[in-house]
Amino acid sequence: MSGATAAGVAVLVVTLLALVGPLLGLSPWFTTALVALALTSLTVDAARFGGRGGHLLAETLPGGLLRLRRIALHEAGHVLVAEREGVAVAAIHVGSLACLRAGLSAGGTTVLAPPGSARLPLEELRRWSRVLLAGMAAESLVYGESEGGADDRSLLGRLWGLSGQDAATAQMEQRRARREVEQWLRAERTRLEAEADRLALQAPRLGRPDSPEARP
Repeated sequence: MSGATAAGVAVLVVTLLALVGPLLGLSPWFTTALVALALTSLTVDAARFGGRGGHLLAETLPGGLLRLRRIALHEAGHVLVAEREGVAVAAIHVGSLACLRAGLSAGGTTVLAPPGSARLPLEELRRWSRVLLAGMAAESLVYGESEGGADDRSLLGRLWGLSGQDAATAQMEQRRARREVEQWLRAERTRLEAEADRLALQAPRLGRPDSPEARP
């Protein structure tokens, strides 16, 4: 839940309480205290957790491991395809807490060694297309659709934009790369699932000690 969404929900709840509270016999002081608590919570969330307090809480709850596992699956797709394509992985962050510690506002990310040049030849663009599309392909393979990947698409768009290739070629090549990655991950699904499980179990969570492997 984004900071704006959280603020909107808080305003809605407080408004409903102000309207319905008297009918339920609730004191106006209760509504006032709730407003103060909501505003304080949002302020602390923005200052300390970058507006991702709702995500941190969701990952701490009993069902949090399922959320982390989906994030881990996305990152596992990047990791396996990067290894296959010879692209170095600098770091892997699974979960909001891991990203927050790294100074990132995200639920998960795989940090790749940057390409050697801003303007890449066609074959290099194809390699990077496969790596950057692998997270979404992994999610789609297991869950039927992808929730993450906005940053991947944005970076891939910039790489193709700087290349000087025309838009039609870029779209055609990215569709081709997506098909190739989906086919390869389907054949490597056992490895993909195992890597996702490993990353999810190592992901730090509030109130739980980090595993030795997850520590920097």
